[in-house]
Amino acid sequence: MRIHKKLIAGTLLSALVVTACDSSEEPTAQGTDTGERTELRVAYSAQPPILDPHEQLAIAVSDVMRHVMEPLVTIDSEYNVQPMLAESFEQSEDGTEIQFVLREDVVFHNGKPMTAEDVEASMNKWLGAAGSRNQFHEDAHVEIDGDYEVTLHLQEPLATALPLMAFTSTGFPGIMPKEIVEEASEQGVNDYIGTGPYQFEEWVTDQHIHLSKYEDYVNSDVPTDGLAGEKSSNVDDIYFEFVLDPTTRISGVQTGQYDIAHSVPFDSAEQMEADPNLENLYYPGGFLNVHFNKREGFFVDQEARQSLVKSMNNEAILTGAYSNDNFYDLNHNIMMYHQLSNWDSDEGLDVYEQQDPSVMEGYLDAIDYAGEPITIITTRDYEDQYNGAVVLQEQMQQLGMNVELEVYDWPTLLEVNQDESAYDIYVMGNVSVPEPSSNYYFDPNYPGWTTLPDELFELRNAASVEDGIDAYDDLLAWYWEEVPVYKVGDYTRFLSYSTDVEGLDYLEGFVLWNIQKEN
Repeated sequence: MRIHKKLIAGTLLSALVVTACDSSEEPTAQGTDTGERTELRVAYSAQPPILDPHEQLAIAVSDVMRHVMEPLVTIDSEYNVQPMLAESFEQSEDGTEIQFVLREDVVFHNGKPMTAEDVEASMNKWLGAAGSRNQFHEDAHVEIDGDYEVTLHLQEPLATALPLMAFTSTGFPGIMPKEIVEEASEQGVNDYIGTGPYQFEEWVTDQHIHLSKYEDYVNSDVPTDGLAGEKSSNVDDIYFEFVLDPTTRISGVQTGQYDIAHSVPFDSAEQMEADPNLENLYYPGGFLNVHFNKREGFFVDQEARQSLVKSMNNEAILTGAYSNDNFYDLNHNIMMYHQLSNWDSDEGLDVYEQQDPSVMEGYLDAIDYAGEPITIITTRDYEDQYNGAVVLQEQMQQLGMNVELEVYDWPTLLEVNQDESAYDIYVMGNVSVPEPSSNYYFDPNYPGWTTLPDELFELRNAASVEDGIDAYDDLLAWYWEEVPVYKVGDYTRFLSYSTDVEGLDYLEGFVLWNIQKEN
């Protein structure tokens, strides 16, 4: 059995009406002073560009800030929407309004009680920011209905609204004090104040981000389930230390310098498993995608894209990228393997599985291909992306194509892939998304430049999540006919951590509350 098959089961976000749980018991404030402070040190593989989760889709931002800021709703262990800062919520039958009744006991890290004014300001900021993924109509807005009630107003139904609000892997709608929102610049907020079990202390550039236990955190009275319910801050201080070199992360966790080593290389799994002082935690990583330049060059032609996809050996590319099948899944759906309880369809499977080199050979003959160069750009900063690009290049060359591989560091790659005259393909690992239409390439301005189909809006504008699931077949059929992006498969990542740490979890990102650490 593959490792990741044991990890996550359940359905995607399906509840449209959630009522408050019994609140007969008073919630209790978090934390008591037990003397010696406990520290958790995480060797993290990347430094976030900013720390405002509204404005930045990098998972490095959310991995840190989900401990500091909280959204109105979240997911449980079966991916159902549950309240977090909301006490309850209800969506109208036509899907154009979602009313939230707020908890009245929530306190920000600056000591100020959270009210509807803070929620209104925070949510309206998020609706206009990157985190909302451009899915909400420009007229979408939140209005105050009382001191502890707000309503999200939508110009038209949006089946994806609740899944987007509950997704905390990237770009989540953390609630902040109104005055912090009002002082924000175009780059985001300047002060990082939330309601979570940990509060922001400092960010030392190129060194670490320090979070400390929020002693006055008022806990939910609902038992922990996934990201919902009770959160216990049992560790006093968390340090996300920026350690870009994987060898240093590995040696550091082995010697006890770090408690957790994030993003350990795939080929180190057996070495880490053999260490009696360490445990490995496996978790969904994302999709390995081949992005086509559809504005200029060889792959402007849809038939060229489909011919390539029908000719490639997907398993060979994934093996080159991830070493063995413990770390990848052959999956043609544009959702990940752990989300297939709802988002699963056979549309396009015949294209994905064809793997017939004669298809591309026939296409090259038909267009009288004369060896014009085809450029793939990639980076060695992520070895899986580079190794996958190398195998892709080899397969294309075996078909008679003249393929050049250009390698850049990560920041430069993100500049070059904006230039439509610079390449034909770039290979990238894209992280999981809350629902299909949130995939990054479903943005006409995202590198690769996809023209959005009617099928996409049929899914988004459904009145409910269930109706959106019904529209998924049509979208997936369009995807494998048009092939705006070639999804090779899903990949699984892992981290290693000390056996002194208990209760570590990963659900759409690090979960560092509810853990215990021996001093």
